[in-house]
Amino acid sequence: MSKAPEKPAADAPAGKSKKKLFIIIGVAVLLLGAIGGGAVFMLSGKKNTKEKEHKEEVAKAPVFLPLEPFVVNLQSDTGEKYLQVQMTLQIPDEAQSNLIKSNTPQVKSRLIMLLSSKDAGELLTPEGKDKLIKEITEQVNLPFTPKGDPQKVSGVFFTSFVIQ
Repeated sequence: MSKAPEKPAADAPAGKSKKKLFIIIGVAVLLLGAIGGGAVFMLSGKKNTKEKEHKEEVAKAPVFLPLEPFVVNLQSDTGEKYLQVQMTLQIPDEAQSNLIKSNTPQVKSRLIMLLSSKDAGELLTPEGKDKLIKEITEQVNLPFTPKGDPQKVSGVFFTSFVIQ
C-alpha cells in the first residue's frame, strides 16, 4: 500500500514540471515570433526607404543650361587683358531654366559687370576661379524682380576659360 501513495506523489511533481515546460516553450515561441516579425518589418521598412530615395534621386536630375561665351576686358596693371569664358549653369529643373532664359539680358549684364571687375592675376589661380564661381552663382541667383524669388543655380561649370 505504501507504493500506491508514492506514485501520485511522483506524478504530481512531473505534472507541474510539464506545465512549466509547456509555459516556457510557449513563451519562447511567442518571443521568437515577435522578434521575427519585428525583423521582417524593419527590413521591409529599409527596403521601402531605399526605393523612395532612389526614386527621388532619379526624379531630381539636374538641368544644365549652357550660356553663350563672354569676352570682357579685365583689370590689369601690365596692359590690356581679356577674358574669354564659356560656362554652364546647373539648375534644379526646366522651370528655372526657362526663367533664366527669359531673363537672359539681365543675366548677361550681371555677369559682364562681375567679370570685367576682376583682376587678371587673381583669376589665374584655382582659388580665384573658385571664388569667381561663388560670385557668379550669387549674381545669377539674385531675383529678377524687386520682390521676386531668387533663382536656384546650384553650380557653375567653366567649359572654356582663356585669359590673354
